[in-house]
Amino acid sequence: MNNLITLNKISKSFLTNKKILVLKKINFKFNLGKVYSVVGPSGSGKSTLLNIVGMIDNYDEGSYELGEVLIKKMDETKAAKYRNKFLGFVFQSFNLINYKNALENVVLPLYYQGVSRKEREEKALKYLDDVGLKEWATHLPTELSGGQKQRVAIARAMVGEPKVLLADEPTGALDSKTSKEVMDLIQKINKAGKTILVVTHEQDIAEMCSRIVKLKDGV
Repeated sequence: MNNLITLNKISKSFLTNKKILVLKKINFKFNLGKVYSVVGPSGSGKSTLLNIVGMIDNYDEGSYELGEVLIKKMDETKAAKYRNKFLGFVFQSFNLINYKNALENVVLPLYYQGVSRKEREEKALKYLDDVGLKEWATHLPTELSGGQKQRVAIARAMVGEPKVLLADEPTGALDSKTSKEVMDLIQKINKAGKTILVVTHEQDIAEMCSRIVKLKDGV
């Protein structure tokens, strides 16, 4: 199974006061073990594409296969199970829970996978250690810098050992030095065999990836 993700003639539109076609017959295969960046101007369909791959949004036409399974209008229980198995998410705004410390944030995906408490904490600590934040395990997000928050978010995304990491503008809220550190970490995760999809509007970030996919006007 070399092609982990296969998109075949994917189209997606949104209805406002008129119908807007955001993605137009997108064909793409994401191979195992590569880092892809999806670039393009604002409104080109980058986040929509990521949401379809991430099973957050449905598509109108075409087909999407993840791990050789057709992903189409699944009920939420089945979709959640599949997301947990295959996908890890990192967002520009980190999406950490402010009243939970770093360890408790990282543990969350394992809680939903039904992993025992002891194993959850051991695994979460290992992943915090991997991102260089083991000593910060008991700190709340409000006590962390932007770069540290994104590292916690990456640890949380990776703790369930997904096959694909989806990162939506992961460096968008960070300065250039911290952005490079986060991208170094993403490349380290890739070297461990993970497939990574990074949506970015920053050319220098895109160039740190092994393949650049350019979207313009939904194509």
